[in-house]
Amino acid sequence: MHAPTLVAFAGGACPATAASSPSPWLASPRAAILAAPARLLRSRRGALRLEAKAAWRAAGGGRGPRVPAKGAVLASYMGAEEVVGPSSLLDEEELISHIRKELDNGKLPADVASNLEELYYNYRNAVLQNGDPNAYEIMLSNMTALFDRVLLDVQNPFTFPPYHKAVREPFDYYMFGQNYIRPLVDFRKSYVGNISVFHDMEEKLHRGHNVVLMSNHQSEADPAIISLLLEKTNPWISENIVYVAGDRVVTDPLCKPFSMGRNLICVYSKKHMNDFPELIEMKRRSNTRSLKEMALLLRGGSQLIWIAPSGGRDRPNPSTGEWYPAPFDSSAVDNMRRLLEHAGVPGHIYPLSLLCYEVMPPPQQVEKEIGEQRVISFHGVGLSVTEEIKYGDITAHTKNADEGRELFTNTLYNSVVNQYNVLKSAVFRDRGAAVSNNVISLSQPWR
Repeated sequence: MHAPTLVAFAGGACPATAASSPSPWLASPRAAILAAPARLLRSRRGALRLEAKAAWRAAGGGRGPRVPAKGAVLASYMGAEEVVGPSSLLDEEELISHIRKELDNGKLPADVASNLEELYYNYRNAVLQNGDPNAYEIMLSNMTALFDRVLLDVQNPFTFPPYHKAVREPFDYYMFGQNYIRPLVDFRKSYVGNISVFHDMEEKLHRGHNVVLMSNHQSEADPAIISLLLEKTNPWISENIVYVAGDRVVTDPLCKPFSMGRNLICVYSKKHMNDFPELIEMKRRSNTRSLKEMALLLRGGSQLIWIAPSGGRDRPNPSTGEWYPAPFDSSAVDNMRRLLEHAGVPGHIYPLSLLCYEVMPPPQQVEKEIGEQRVISFHGVGLSVTEEIKYGDITAHTKNADEGRELFTNTLYNSVVNQYNVLKSAVFRDRGAAVSNNVISLSQPWR
């Protein structure tokens, strides 16, 4: 979820829901997997177990077990009727064949078909690393569902308003995204820092306060990673975060189905504002509308806003290859802080750190064109938050507003970096919760 900076809200550029119960969580080491909706597997589930996957692997990855496919929704998104898809049963060979058939029929653009097929193989290889006996059938069900969603949107494009609420029916795009990313997360090697702070945060939200999470941004899977790590202990937070999201995740055909399952403030990224000069004025007007929507939300209270003040995803250091949180834009931080203060209800700012780039790393460089290559892997991830940082406390002895703005931004950023380093030691150096300190307490709350 690309999150451009809020500088756009000043006229330049800037970068799921309640009522649904959380999905069941498995207590065993198979907690990394939640099967696709039962109707996708039906009575065949019992026959598609480890033997089927082993046979498929022994055959060199050819024709695998067949998984019932879900019909595409070909009418409007809300209130649409489901119809039978091209086949009642799909296996790997049939799924790839259908992608190519829709390309030949002119229903899928060539770049979308190519990216979808490439994604299938990358996703398959990553999911099969997790060791779950049902990994193959889950992978195939999830990719079949994604194929349906992409084809539907190409034929009947969904347009995101400035403020988008997660689509939960007739198709639950939130759970679709959760189930798609779930088998990529190695929960045995994943950690949450300071789960008690998330509990305190949720209590404030239920009292009508607003909360802003100033976070680094690592991958398109960030929203799902956050929700998956918190869905056992804080399902309300998982489903109700509003993400400040850039235009690319609401225009890329392979991203759109996942974005539809999240609450979004949609904006045009500062990094891409000048890609097409003839669109600059339109983008600015759109960002102004998004600013107004943000202000209205905050005035109503009980809003949890996630924003990446860096303006985009983290990238590795070109010299060392080490990934690190991208620096925060002080204008973005200050604009968000002032929006929070002017809302008329109590507001709180927390530094949030994410470590999950291995699951779905971005391209090495920022790209102008839509439709990036997606490299995917099965890996441990990390999420951490520390106590609220108050602007008044940090800037009490500063000489002027500019100094205060920079100091507050640096304080938030340094907290994110410190948390990131602890998560990195836990996840990448296999030190686990033993790296906890007096500021960050790591745990695995799903156990």
